[in-house]
This record gives sequence, C-alpha cells and structure tokens, in this order.
Amino acid sequence: MAVKMRLTRMGDKKSPFYRVVVVDSRKARSGEYIDKVGYVDPLKTPAEINIDVEKAKSWLAKGVQPTETVKSYLVKVGAMEQSAKPSAPKTNNKKKKD
Repeated sequence: MAVKMRLTRMGDKKSPFYRVVVVDSRKARSGEYIDKVGYVDPLKTPAEINIDVEKAKSWLAKGVQPTETVKSYLVKVGAMEQSAKPSAPKTNNKKKKD
C-alpha cells in the first residue's frame, strides 16, 4: 500500500481551503483518509498554514511520501529539511501537430 501525505480540498465554490492528510494514494482526492495532519488556507494574506509538526514527523518517519506542495509547506513550518537536490520538473509529453 503506497501511502502519501497530500492536500484534500474543502470549502465552498471559489473559497477553498485544504486539509493536509495521510491517505492511500489510490483513493480519490477528497475521499477517505487515514489521518488529518493540518490545514492550509491560501486565501488569507499571508497564507495560513497550520500543521501538527510532531504528527507530520512521525508519519514521515514511517515512510509516508509527501507531494511537492505538501513538502514545501512542511519545510515552511519546520517539519522537514529542504532537500539540496530539487526534484525533476513535470514535463508535458503531448506531441505537437505540424
């Protein structure tokens, strides 16, 4: 079972906030999750990031892989060290029509 730490969208139309959750990677974006680690409200200035650092560290120690966005939030709150090597950028593999 591949377990990830990722965001799940909550809130009304055009006023989202996100929960940081630990979830089986095969589940739907807003589906059932294993544990809630915190939340992020990007509409506030500056963005409100509230993550339980101890809970996040314990899940990371168990081998949970965070997504890129969650990894950046974990670095901001101090739950994770920023890696020296940046991850590979996402590429667009669509072929162009000539």
